[in-house]
Amino acid sequence: QVQLVESGGGLVQVGGSLTLSCAASGSIFSRNVMGWYRQAPGKQREVVAVMTSGGSGNYVDSVKGRFTMSRDNAKNMVYLKMNSLKPEDTAVYYCNKVPAPAPRPEYWGQGTQVTVSS
Repeated sequence: QVQLVESGGGLVQVGGSLTLSCAASGSIFSRNVMGWYRQAPGKQREVVAVMTSGGSGNYVDSVKGRFTMSRDNAKNMVYLKMNSLKPEDTAVYYCNKVPAPAPRPEYWGQGTQVTVSS
């Protein structure tokens, strides 16, 4: 069973900031491209940021310039700094390797809820 523990979510006002953290087991993290995903109510899970083990990152257009992903390979941790949050950023956020594994509960962590209020 995978071990992924996301944290750092919460309720924030429009324009606010949050930093998410994810602790991953070594089997998932080691030399893998890692990503942050989110799933809004009634929508499919989507990837919002990815980063190689070397620290090269890419972002979907909707979060470019606002979100910054980072990783600490020594600690098997990934982070997502989110600035200028918008109501449409409201979702449950997950981390996992890229490409995403099957949408089975045993392959994903619990996620962390981010709610942006207007």
